[in-house]
Amino acid sequence: MNSNSITVLLIDDHELVRSGIEYLLGSDPDIDVVAIGSSGEEAIKLADQLKPDVILMDLNMPGIGGAEAIKRILRHEPTTKIIALSVYDDGPIPHQAIKLGAKGYINKGCPVDEMIKAIMAVYQGKNYLSSAVATNLIFGAQEVEQNIFSQLSNRELQIVTKIVDGYKISDIAESLSISPKTVNTHRYRVHEKLGIGNDIELVKLAINEGLLKNL
Repeated sequence: MNSNSITVLLIDDHELVRSGIEYLLGSDPDIDVVAIGSSGEEAIKLADQLKPDVILMDLNMPGIGGAEAIKRILRHEPTTKIIALSVYDDGPIPHQAIKLGAKGYINKGCPVDEMIKAIMAVYQGKNYLSSAVATNLIFGAQEVEQNIFSQLSNRELQIVTKIVDGYKISDIAESLSISPKTVNTHRYRVHEKLGIGNDIELVKLAINEGLLKNL
């Protein structure tokens, strides 16, 4: 490994995804994956310990999640360079990640050469958005702002994505390391903000707003 390699911290809660990305990035002599983690909490701890050049951060994870981890890491060390990883190309999720301070945003399904390109760009102080995300943010900026889900907090949006994906309240609570009561509190707030009465209406709204497009 090149002594001048870009050090990368990889955070994703799926072992196969972590292993796959680590293996693929290992093909580039200029990139060194120095550690991997599976939660937002681990991301914060490892970022503080290792001071990596770039962090690849999955957004939808157990515990505090990737979005909250980005916020806390940047609050402690504002110059940290983070690339958000997600299955979403449009809607409120990419928009929120950029607003939180992520320097890059790429889809998990992107080719390895694009991921390497993103790491190189962010390391050099540039911003990087995958082409689909860039197009949607540029040409759909007004729609993103008007998207009804954009009014939700990061935690509320995290819970919504799990509800519409069919998770039970108990499963959501376990995956996020919070109590079912807390999940329900967020759920009721979401219902109030969106002007709906139940989760069936939530799923219909998510479909209409395109939140489920990439699931």
